[in-house]
Amino acid sequence: MSFNFKEIATATMVLFAVIDIVGSIPIIISLREKNGTIKSGRASIIAAFVLIIFLFIGEEILNLIGINVNEFAVAGSLILFFIALEMVLGVTLFKQDESNLEMATVFPIAFPIVAGPGSLTTLLSLRAEYALENIIIAILVNVVVVFVVLKTSNKLQGFLGKNGIKIIEKVFGVILLAIAVKLFTSNIQELFN
Repeated sequence: MSFNFKEIATATMVLFAVIDIVGSIPIIISLREKNGTIKSGRASIIAAFVLIIFLFIGEEILNLIGINVNEFAVAGSLILFFIALEMVLGVTLFKQDESNLEMATVFPIAFPIVAGPGSLTTLLSLRAEYALENIIIAILVNVVVVFVVLKTSNKLQGFLGKNGIKIIEKVFGVILLAIAVKLFTSNIQELFN
């Protein structure tokens, strides 16, 4: 076990930026208004389960199709780069499937929003650089944050306001952009060595 606070903090911030649960508050509020309730605990547990399982078997799936972690990390860094551009510039590059948001279940929150393609790609990109136990702690910290945001989404929106949510999104977008560039440069060097 090699717990490293710097790795935990970085991985936590990267996942927080990619999951963007604060930026999803309007979606969460809309779901709550349409369906009456969101099962915050169940959504958080399912999201944690999906993220941790993918962290462990994602690499094996890649090996099965003949891709190594560094190649996947480079591809993942490009996805992170475009997600960060969306956050910073306020443009939509990836179209979301709105039909998933109509169901009154835990899955729109747990799977498409929290444990979506961006966060799954991020996990394998992080795994190429950080110790497994540090990433697991980062996942758990983010799941706790997701749970708190789900429980208090109405209060958070009232407290932060639309402008506050946008500012947080922009700040984490810039951080994510820098991390995407770092992931790209470090893993592209590994591919050429």
